[in-house]
Amino acid sequence: MALVGHDDLQARSAYQPAIHHQGDRWIAYIGHHGGTKRNPLTGKDEQNGTSIVDVTDPKKPRYLAHIPGDAGEGENGGAQMVRVCSGSTLPRADKSKVYLLRSFGNWGQEIWDVTDPAKPARLLVLVDGLVNTHKNFWECDTGIAYVISGPKEWRTRRMTKIYDLGDPANPRFIRDFGLPGQQPGSTVMPVPTELHGPISLGPKGNRVYFGYGTSRAGVVQIVDRQKLLNGPKEPTDANLLYPQIARMDLPPDAGAHTAFPLLGMTLSEFARQKLPANAPMPGGGHDHGESVPIPTAQAHRDFIAVVSESLANECQEPRQMVRMVDITFESSPVGVSTWTVPEASGNFCGRGGRFGSHSSNENFTSIYYGRVLFVTFFNAGVRALDVRDPFNIKEIGYYIPATTANTDRRCVGEGASQNCKVAIQSNNVEVDDRGYVYVVDRANTGLHILELTGAARKVANFGP
Repeated sequence: MALVGHDDLQARSAYQPAIHHQGDRWIAYIGHHGGTKRNPLTGKDEQNGTSIVDVTDPKKPRYLAHIPGDAGEGENGGAQMVRVCSGSTLPRADKSKVYLLRSFGNWGQEIWDVTDPAKPARLLVLVDGLVNTHKNFWECDTGIAYVISGPKEWRTRRMTKIYDLGDPANPRFIRDFGLPGQQPGSTVMPVPTELHGPISLGPKGNRVYFGYGTSRAGVVQIVDRQKLLNGPKEPTDANLLYPQIARMDLPPDAGAHTAFPLLGMTLSEFARQKLPANAPMPGGGHDHGESVPIPTAQAHRDFIAVVSESLANECQEPRQMVRMVDITFESSPVGVSTWTVPEASGNFCGRGGRFGSHSSNENFTSIYYGRVLFVTFFNAGVRALDVRDPFNIKEIGYYIPATTANTDRRCVGEGASQNCKVAIQSNNVEVDDRGYVYVVDRANTGLHILELTGAARKVANFGP
């Protein structure tokens, strides 16, 4: 992987990048963790919020605007989550507008008009009075938004409020959703682990994949979208279970930050496997299950790439990694492989900061879908993985940004025994429909725009 361009994002700790094609321009919207930095465009100190960067020329990104966020440090402030949709795509919106959905600290969720990305204007507050927010998902073709929220009456910090934002100026609430035991009035103990975020396939795919937990006792949930949106809304145990197709509980040392579906995969390893006749032989004696029908050839399979998040500095926790889950038979998901950066390849436990996986790209662009998955590993940078055979994941490229004068320290220990090191913390990653890769840094090092090169580029689908 090679560096194409860089912007320091005013030395703000960054979380989620979203890259949007606006007219003849490409605009990056980047959500930030809490903190305060000087904005050179205004000459004022501003609470970290949302950076807006023109990346039309990825070699020369141009910072356009900063929307201040909520007061507070780290995940207690800022505006870390962003999603963007054009009114021309949304079903009932002003076709001339572009809209930004963002979290505002842990307190609320907002919608902004970013038609002119250099002059963003707040449209409305979607919901407020929350105790937490996180990784929203917005279907631009339908307007359905899965807004990760923490209503005070719920028993978990994070669940899903679902809205119809087909016209962002006139939002319509649809329902609350979470795992049974998280809802108000439940007495289930312990309370099921909090949501990290969903990924929806929209009405055509009719599935939503929810990832719960961060680095402990995670849950992957497969949900029927039509039943979720149109089924009974009261958050009882029965109603919360109604749209669920499958639930996979992960081990105590694994969470589910991102649950990215990889569907319709064709595996050459199994190309010569035939479907059985499914007719048991008379007098065959021991039943080997021959009578169980198998509806699809073994070579055609569906998967979820489950990425958990490392939380502790310098390996003071179990390693978090990428886990491939086979969901070809949806009601019976099964783990088939794992992948991690080898620690000894860079002495990553001793470099400072977090080491381990965090998140993957979420854009379904045909350039990379089913071929290359990009995953951040904090101080080990971003990794390009060949996922054409999810049973055997292969690394084909990586990029570890260099530290700068802005890069923050990461510490372990306390008092006289405290030890701090300056360390890269590649946080989240996204790709655009041109094939550029965008990595943002949690330790204030900014935005790095990358591209695949050499043999790795040939794995992707850039066309002739």
